[in-house]
Amino acid sequence: MAGLMQKLDMRQGQSLVMTPQLQQAIKLLQLSNVELAEFVEGELERNPLLERDDRNDSTESLREEGQGEPRELELAAPSADANDSMDADADMMHGDDSKSDLSGVEGVESGAAIGASSSSTYSAGSGGRGPASEDYDAIANSSREISLAEHLHEQLSMATGDPVDRLIGAHLIDLADDDGYMRSDLDEIAQQLGVERARVEAVLSLTQTFDPAGVMARDLPECLALQLKDKNRLDPAMAALLDNLERLARHDYPALKSLCGVDNEDLDEMIAEIRDLTPKPGHAFGSDSTRAVSPDVFIRQSPDGSWQVELNSETLPRVLVNNSYFNEITAVAKSETDKTFITECSQNASWLVKSLDQRARTILKVASEIVRQQDMFLAHGVAYLRPLNLKTVADAIGMHESTVSRVTSNKYVATPRGMFELKYFFTSAIPSAGGGEAHSAEAVRHRIKTMIGQESASDVLSDDSLVEQLRDEGIEIARRTVAKYREALNIPSSVQRRRILKRAG
Repeated sequence: MAGLMQKLDMRQGQSLVMTPQLQQAIKLLQLSNVELAEFVEGELERNPLLERDDRNDSTESLREEGQGEPRELELAAPSADANDSMDADADMMHGDDSKSDLSGVEGVESGAAIGASSSSTYSAGSGGRGPASEDYDAIANSSREISLAEHLHEQLSMATGDPVDRLIGAHLIDLADDDGYMRSDLDEIAQQLGVERARVEAVLSLTQTFDPAGVMARDLPECLALQLKDKNRLDPAMAALLDNLERLARHDYPALKSLCGVDNEDLDEMIAEIRDLTPKPGHAFGSDSTRAVSPDVFIRQSPDGSWQVELNSETLPRVLVNNSYFNEITAVAKSETDKTFITECSQNASWLVKSLDQRARTILKVASEIVRQQDMFLAHGVAYLRPLNLKTVADAIGMHESTVSRVTSNKYVATPRGMFELKYFFTSAIPSAGGGEAHSAEAVRHRIKTMIGQESASDVLSDDSLVEQLRDEGIEIARRTVAKYREALNIPSSVQRRRILKRAG
């Protein structure tokens, strides 16, 4: 039996420590502008060294701090240098707990206005393209009560994979009021988005199937009709009653009986059904849970046709570290507890200032790259939306995909074609067989459906045959992907389709 012995081993390993400051920086990155303002308000109450910056002219404040003009971010040449001071990833991952150097500075501005103005140097339609193969995977960051708009957006993401329809649907949902009605003019929406009115109507009809029943209606009769349709009670007599609600309001029952072709008993039952419906379906979510959406970024077209990307400085909270007060209370602090508290307040304030600056710069970089990739959409309409994923943007600006994901969550951009959440610019894509421009996944699904729809009993395409034909058309796709798309379209296998076609023949 071998004797017991002690042994000393040395092992080397690497690990990332998530300091509280690093966790805070990541949290700030994924907050919406409304949530960020609430967070900063809480920090102002807790930390005596923080002060709100009430100066309106951000450019003047930067000059006072000796930083010169606001820094511009050239869209034509985004930096991917790991040493770039504007790269929030590099700064965050260092996890530096040390206090920022505040010597000789009365107050350090949060930097929310730094880089708030940037203009492009390329013309519309010249945006870059990159490989794209992944679906957008947004990170859910909110535990608060869901709003009506969020509830509808969640259903939209499951109802369609078409990037164009998703953008149209998102725009329609954002136009809905607290009652759940979409009262905007469809012709104006179609012109703004650069699509046909028929497509806007089709997407609106899709959103009108969402829960709660009656939502996204354009008027009261349509709202009630949608609810009755959901209950399978929208017959011709009920439709006639809905077309004459003004007579119902006047209690003109003889005319209603004649118009609907019913007797007294049937009319009473129909009126009772109408009274059981909800005229304002949006109120089921409560007005308190509905939050106003303000854009985080503005995109405007310059006279020369280029695109200018600018942060919404009005929604960016600006805070200062009161260095004079820090020096004053440090001089009179005697106990170790007081000194520790003052030091912690100084470190937390400095880190918050730095985190707000990083957040602003990171949002600007991500938004600028999205504009570069989707400039055809901005110039010509939603039908020109390009395939785009997180990795393409992350590689272009030298950041991690998770950072881009957090930046695009709960962030809105105001464009000449409306206001959209940044995540809606990300769509899946299929690479081109010839190395050319990638194809939208939805376009590939549509092509598969068209090819199968043209089959005959003697010429049924297997999944392998579909792969070959798609490759001949310049679409590089795997057999399992074709099978997945076919099943998602509820299309049977080639064997089953052959049997169906033979029976039909």
